Amino acid sequence: MLKVKVYNQEGKESGSLDLNESIFGVKPKLSVVYQVYNAIIANSREPWADTKNRSEVRGGGKKPWKQKGTGRARHGSIRSPLWVGGGVTFGPLSIRNYKQKINKKMNSLAVKMCLSDKVAENKMIVIEDFSVEGKVKPIADLRSKLPGAGKTTILLANEVNQKLNLATRNIKNLNMQQAKDVNVADLLNHQFIIITKKGIEILEKRLAK
Repeated sequence: MLKVKVYNQEGKESGSLDLNESIFGVKPKLSVVYQVYNAIIANSREPWADTKNRSEVRGGGKKPWKQKGTGRARHGSIRSPLWVGGGVTFGPLSIRNYKQKINKKMNSLAVKMCLSDKVAENKMIVIEDFSVEGKVKPIADLRSKLPGAGKTTILLANEVNQKLNLATRNIKNLNMQQAKDVNVADLLNHQFIIITKKGIEILEKRLAK
């Protein structure tokens, strides 16, 4: 049986919790995690870069010099891609679509693998519950007493909680996400996870499908 330590709100070990091995005991496969991570990053990318071709650049209607007799190369427009300030040939366009499809089963498997890796390395910290008043100090004090203090950490909330958001947003290296929404990028970009017993139930319900 896969077990993980449980901590109370004072940051002291208070017991242990049995985990579902089909979710938290999955052997990681780098190719699956890599593919899902790349898709998430691609889907968050915005196509800001945009260039104009020669037909879109302003000016250049008049031929710069006559065709023959000048000794210079013939040109029809100063907006040719050959000229400085001219159009761009095959440049990036803002209509480009970077979206990638993510298979639901593969996405769930990759999340399981990342969670399993955190458990295997003792980087998933389970606490009994949060007592949140919207103040930073109690959460900051709790984080300093738990393993991995000072390391990048993602706190997985049971649900949308404005007070918890206010209490965590100014703590260095600590970010918050809902347990039901956490993805591979969130897990890979943080070294430690802090989650409640209820959060574990939410993850197991979500990933058991």
